[in-house]
Amino acid sequence: MTEITGTEARERVKALVEDIDITMLTTVDAAGRLVSRPMSTREMDETGDIWFFTSDETKKAEEVEADRDVNLAYCDAKGMRYVSVAGRAALVHDRARMEQLWSPSLDIWFEDGLDTPDIALLKVTPVETEFWEPAHGRLVMAAGMLKALVTRDAPDDTMNHGKLVR
Repeated sequence: MTEITGTEARERVKALVEDIDITMLTTVDAAGRLVSRPMSTREMDETGDIWFFTSDETKKAEEVEADRDVNLAYCDAKGMRYVSVAGRAALVHDRARMEQLWSPSLDIWFEDGLDTPDIALLKVTPVETEFWEPAHGRLVMAAGMLKALVTRDAPDDTMNHGKLVR
């Protein structure tokens, strides 16, 4: 496994998070159970914070208010690319920021657009992030595995791995 750190790791995480888009956001409910649901990523900003739209009237908002510790799990199984983000979440009510992140595709969830009464942003500030992706691309990795099946040699399953800690 090739370890990637520093600026290169931050750039890879941003590219992966914004390309994979859908993540499973995990929060802790009132009974202490882990609860996950899909969320669409709006942006990973220059400071590393990851932004989503939500509603104040959701269980996830209630859970984040009670316990800010969350996890984001991004998975692109076909591309063999994965990101795990352990972070701290906060609800944000910043109209200007919402305008920057808004797109018409959000109209399906927010009928009145940015004028929806309970609209909010969910900001996740990563504390520790890890990612994995094929070092030589998915096709090269798949070809290497196929070759290993035929030759009975160990496959070259080299993955890039990176870890960022704030």
